[in-house]
Amino acid sequence: MTSNVTAAPVTSAPLAGTTVQLRWWTEVAIVLGFYAVYTSIRNLFGSAAVDPNAALENAEFVIRIERWFGLFQEERLQGWFLSWRHFLQFWNMFYGTFHFAVTAFVLIYLFRRHPQRYRWFRSALAITTGLALVGFSAFPLMPPRLLGDCGVYGGCAPGYGFVDSLIEFGGLWSFDSGAMQSVSNQYAAMPSLHCAWATWCAMALIPVIRNRSARAALALYPWLTLFAVVVTANHYWIDAVGGLAVLAAGLWGGARFVQWRDARGRAL
Repeated sequence: MTSNVTAAPVTSAPLAGTTVQLRWWTEVAIVLGFYAVYTSIRNLFGSAAVDPNAALENAEFVIRIERWFGLFQEERLQGWFLSWRHFLQFWNMFYGTFHFAVTAFVLIYLFRRHPQRYRWFRSALAITTGLALVGFSAFPLMPPRLLGDCGVYGGCAPGYGFVDSLIEFGGLWSFDSGAMQSVSNQYAAMPSLHCAWATWCAMALIPVIRNRSARAALALYPWLTLFAVVVTANHYWIDAVGGLAVLAAGLWGGARFVQWRDARGRAL
């Protein structure tokens, strides 16, 4: 099974006027292989190998920046909804599933309907995610939900009233187990890949979708994601800014990569 298209030159995308041939099994192997490598590298040492004091210091640095701009409102925002149990359960589900489900849908849709655009955005997503690894490694960041937590990986910092909504209200998954905490990297917060991937989804599909309702939903999706990561106390506002930064670099790098491959007559 292959996907073929003859693309017309478009100045806003790295399109070459040549036939693109993509094999779905090759693309699945590439995507799954890349994500497996990404996950392995991100979690190679896990939270157990990161000094919680360093992650807390970075969190306090981020909070100082947000306070300087008058933007440290995450705790207040979450506080407005703490009595809404089912509301927060929905956003726990949103946080844990949409990140993967919507991104996978966009990749499949582009592959089937817009193969040349798929090549650009697939490459951009890979570069964006790879750059995020650099951020996680260079700047381990304690998320809001762990600031007042006095467990092994928490900051036990006084003065913060954040609630870990997954533990308090439940969801499809949770970090509340010793094995999960030690294997996963809970300090992989800067940049926010949730926000980067959500914006990527909107940018990938809005130009090629005609249905107005679908376009409106796509335009709203990054903002809903930003709300989800903040209200569940998994991210600070500024993490989203970091996500947009690596996405911008990823889009630029993805375009250059596809142009480089096209110049050599290769479709990957």
